[in-house]
Amino acid sequence: MTDDDRTAEAARRTADRDEEARRTPPPSFGNQLGQIGILGWAIVTPILLGIVIGRFADRHFDSGVFFTAPGIFIGAAIGFHAAWKWMHRK
Repeated sequence: MTDDDRTAEAARRTADRDEEARRTPPPSFGNQLGQIGILGWAIVTPILLGIVIGRFADRHFDSGVFFTAPGIFIGAAIGFHAAWKWMHRK
């Protein structure tokens, strides 16, 4: 593929995106706030679940914060992954 072909393809994709943006109205302010809320819960819920499971395991095994700390990180990773997938679907 030559540079001219790549440039023409990029210009065509840009024109297609511009046309789609003209046909689709932007979301309302309330809709945007709702999306922010969904993303927040998508991140916070797995973190809180990791804390609860980690604290339960720490109490059961009497291990300080041995399970809670990784639970927070694993929950954050799951939450950010879920948010990333949700953003790319929308």
